[in-house]
Amino acid sequence: MSTFHLNLSLMTPGHFRGAWRLPGRDPLAWVDVNRYRELARIAEEAKIHAVFLGDSPGLGGSIAAHPESGLEPTVLFADVLAGTKHLGAIATSSSTYNSPYNLARRYLALDHVTGGRSAFNVVTTFAPHSAAAFGYPTAPEKAQRYRRADEFARVVLSLWDGWDDGAVVGDPVSGRFVDPSRIERVEHEGEFFRVSGALSVPPSPQRRPVLVQAGGSPGGLELAANWADVVFTAGQDLNEAVAFRADTKRRAAEAGRDPGQILTSLGVIVLVADTDEEVRRRIDELVNTTDLQAAATGVAAQLGLEADTLDPDSLITIEALESAPHPPASAGFFRSTRALIAAGPRTVRDLVTRSGGGAGHRLLAGTPEQIADNLEGWFRAGAADGFTIMPADTAVDFEGFARQVVPLLQSRGLFQQDYAGTTLRENLGLAPLVPGTDRQRATAHPTTNAKEG
Repeated sequence: MSTFHLNLSLMTPGHFRGAWRLPGRDPLAWVDVNRYRELARIAEEAKIHAVFLGDSPGLGGSIAAHPESGLEPTVLFADVLAGTKHLGAIATSSSTYNSPYNLARRYLALDHVTGGRSAFNVVTTFAPHSAAAFGYPTAPEKAQRYRRADEFARVVLSLWDGWDDGAVVGDPVSGRFVDPSRIERVEHEGEFFRVSGALSVPPSPQRRPVLVQAGGSPGGLELAANWADVVFTAGQDLNEAVAFRADTKRRAAEAGRDPGQILTSLGVIVLVADTDEEVRRRIDELVNTTDLQAAATGVAAQLGLEADTLDPDSLITIEALESAPHPPASAGFFRSTRALIAAGPRTVRDLVTRSGGGAGHRLLAGTPEQIADNLEGWFRAGAADGFTIMPADTAVDFEGFARQVVPLLQSRGLFQQDYAGTTLRENLGLAPLVPGTDRQRATAHPTTNAKEG
């Protein structure tokens, strides 16, 4: 029987961002490394493939109501994975406000430190406060961000693949430590970057970090098809999710890749409770921690609507989306939410509830059996190769999923009873990397010119 992968998000206090307001919650948990160590231990006991942490540089206005991005993911994971043996880690970094050499070096170091268990989730950043933090008057427009991200990925992959097998000689008799002829320097001059040189360390146990991509725009889809091992996506509608996965694999095949070597990981916000009554109570409890008017502003940005026209009880129709005056903030979340609204108009309040506070991912709330049934149904329908589980309230639902839902999935033969190997690539079922392949592909492949819609 085929099985799926599971990642668990470490976002704290949870994907209902106001969950810190509930009784007994620690408002400093999002910067408490000891708490993250405990969550990683729980995840590894459940045989979870990887823990995941999103990130966005800069401090925005929502900090007044709830935590924003916290500890820098690569630094955090270097500590957290030290107490584990098999668990992987997916860290997020922006290609918009970093240099490829810097991040290639940092992530390869993380991969060595963890024994080949890291992944780089490459994202672009559109937030105005992030642009301001890095000294820019505005964020680059979307098409430019994705051209930069594509070039960024090509350079990073070339740097990771610069050392051939056998480059380290280590011969004490001759005194020859490394054979420089087996290190391929990157000589890159493109639209955004000029890089001349090589990394100072050899490949890691999995050769390089797994590359994850999370954008749903045309440029993001092309970036994923060209380079990603895993595509992280949102899906509110089953048929739309099935179509997205099929399209991702088709695009990879058109890019000359094996479509079996690009995995779709569907983000799902999970709330676990013992009874239907408890499920309803907890949903209400979490929605009540949310500033619905502020959430309405966020929904407006996600859908390209005017913020001052929406309140929590505003009804959004498919016709309103078709005539939206602005481009959506996130093409992936727009695609997912549009499929939901196409089935019938939704109020802002309903969208906020169904997407864990309005971020766009689907809320799956239920008993452990109901959650297991739902994940099984979506997997068997072809909606995903696996799931990134995003706890509604991390203080409750992280452990609830790991210790109540995972055993059900294991008993059904849907999820692994143990880890398949020692690296994240092995555990995800991805093929071993052949030295030189990434470098050759990156050198030969042109920069994307996808138009953004």
